[in-house]
Amino acid sequence: MTTAATIATIDVSSLRRTSVPSNAPPAPLRWSVADVAALYELPFMDLLFQAQQVHRAHFDASEVQLSTLLSIKTGGCAEDCGYCPQAASADSGVEATKLMPLNEVMAAAQAARDQGATRFCMGAAWRSPKERDMDCVTEMVRGVRSLGLETCMTLGMLQASQAQALKDAGLDYYNHNLDSAPEFYGSVITTRTYQDRLDTLGHVRQAGINVCCGGIVGMGESRLERAGLIAQLANLEPYPESVPINNLVPVPGTPLADTPLLDPFEFVRTIAVARITMPLAMVRLSAGREQMDESQQALCLLAGANSIFYGDKLLTTSNPQADRDRQLFDRLGIKAQGARPAAHPAP
Repeated sequence: MTTAATIATIDVSSLRRTSVPSNAPPAPLRWSVADVAALYELPFMDLLFQAQQVHRAHFDASEVQLSTLLSIKTGGCAEDCGYCPQAASADSGVEATKLMPLNEVMAAAQAARDQGATRFCMGAAWRSPKERDMDCVTEMVRGVRSLGLETCMTLGMLQASQAQALKDAGLDYYNHNLDSAPEFYGSVITTRTYQDRLDTLGHVRQAGINVCCGGIVGMGESRLERAGLIAQLANLEPYPESVPINNLVPVPGTPLADTPLLDPFEFVRTIAVARITMPLAMVRLSAGREQMDESQQALCLLAGANSIFYGDKLLTTSNPQADRDRQLFDRLGIKAQGARPAAHPAP
């Protein structure tokens, strides 16, 4: 069994910003894994009370940001992430596609905006983008921004020049998850190192793009290893502006297909601990929401989640439909974060 002494965060000094925007989260306290683990051990009601206090100190507790995620290039990925049905090695039935044309991306973005989304995220199943693809993806950024939507992309690992090209196109956020604690990481992924992920985050920070970075729980890790993931995220300097917390969706044909489901209260605890340790971040209730009943989703919002993926599909796994989300929000007295008042000009 893993002990507290064997879980430690790895050096992230290279991720410091050279210049920090005025609205960026302040440099966080250093969170030890033991301190994060102690939060997990609090009585459930005490933990949620503390998380709700932190949440209300910084956000409107009745407001949630709506994001929509579009897969602009699906399947055929060279990585071997054990949770992912898009890996070429997975026998999941996901077929590889080519990069989606710009007009189709724009139509999807307009539909998302019409449904109330304020951020549009575009994901491509690549180990890293090829130079020949950069012109296409930067045009997508410019086009989606012209609709007044915040833009986010997840394209795999980036070189510094690629991060700068995305920044020049106006990209608001880049998503690159750490997935797990460093010590657990190698049991899920072998084709990309933890340091590879940190290097990409460093390039994103240096380019001046906001960081969207979280992880996946329920992959068979221990509670201590979940604490290790949160500590790693919270100790980034600064911590991510957006933190998606994913609950594993076991997909047939992937190595983690038979992983036992995580206790629902443990997932809510993870949301609460993320909120407490990263008080100014947008904490996103991400993959796995389709498998949650409405009561668990409500508890996650109470625990400090203030962003959701909204729409019919989350990459290659299903997500609650927009109408059902609106009905739940109405019952809870939750309102969607307002869209930008005017279209954002493309650079």
